[in-house]
Amino acid sequence: MSKIRVLIIDDAVVIRRIVSDVLGADPDIEVVGTAANGKIGLAKITQVNPDLVTLDVEMPEMDGIATVREIRKTHPKLPVIMFSTLTARGAEATLDALSAGASDYVTKPANVGSVAVAMARIREELIPKIRSLCAKPAIERPALASALVKPAMAMPFKPGPLVLGSAKLPKMVVIGVSTGGPNALAEVIPALPADLPVPVMVVQHMPPVFTRLLAERLNSKSALTVKEAVEGEVVQAGTVYIAPGDYHMTLGRELPAGRIKLNREAPENSCRPAVDVLFRSVAARYGAETLAVVMTGMGQDGLRGAEQISEAGGEILAQDEASSVVWGMPGFIARAGLASELIPLSMLAQQITRRVMGRLAAPRLQAVRQ
Repeated sequence: MSKIRVLIIDDAVVIRRIVSDVLGADPDIEVVGTAANGKIGLAKITQVNPDLVTLDVEMPEMDGIATVREIRKTHPKLPVIMFSTLTARGAEATLDALSAGASDYVTKPANVGSVAVAMARIREELIPKIRSLCAKPAIERPALASALVKPAMAMPFKPGPLVLGSAKLPKMVVIGVSTGGPNALAEVIPALPADLPVPVMVVQHMPPVFTRLLAERLNSKSALTVKEAVEGEVVQAGTVYIAPGDYHMTLGRELPAGRIKLNREAPENSCRPAVDVLFRSVAARYGAETLAVVMTGMGQDGLRGAEQISEAGGEILAQDEASSVVWGMPGFIARAGLASELIPLSMLAQQITRRVMGRLAAPRLQAVRQ
């Protein structure tokens, strides 16, 4: 099996050396080149033909955002992982880079005390993402049916509840998403109607600062109110709550709708916030009136929580493989037989609206698509 070929583009000599040493120590990864800025990096791409590029955000002559845009003109499918700082400026630039076409990002270690600790942090965060983004498509695996075509299944699907015209329309929508999530959410959330009669709670795997800025960006584009969740806030229809970075988000059982509770208990699936934590609490509060959506992301966070939602009678939708940056989280849901449908990203907002609004949504679907 051939090694994963990585090109490192960063203006800092120390970072180039650390990343090179970390990746070079992995038996499945080969560092095929380094570059001090985006302009040099673009030339190196044509020379060394990498499988993946790591790219600093802030560089002289040609920064990471401009470099991503140029890469996407000639290499639309080449995975690109941004290296960013854990600051407001770094978060803004990283979100810009993701919007420009970057696949994912890793935050640079800060104030860690030693090179060894910095290397360990990079190893833990970067290598799994490289492996996930460079995983070969499962061509030989029988394809799971999409939302639009449902022939006999190669893998079992649990039938979802009848939504249109049902007396059990969802009263809460929960979304779990990771790698590729900011762009996926930017397509789904702004397409939901302003009068959506339920709250929406979202766990996007992101650190502090990033989640606040993501919420602000989505809010500026959406008819719904989008905000970073606040401790003690009563959830309201027509509002999207993004779990803040480094905090699990749960829903208290007091009051008719429920009150948001945040905590810093141990990470689950190496994540905080974790999708499983949110899904479990909403399953306990809303039961069969829960609609869960699992979108693009690596790992299996959300699987156990989705099992509890399913057992309570709720419905789970999963993003399909073709439209996912990484079909990890939704793939686990599909293979477990928990998804009632696999839905392309472009149709997720429409399908959420149909299920929440029932027959009332039918004449609205064309407007939602527009």
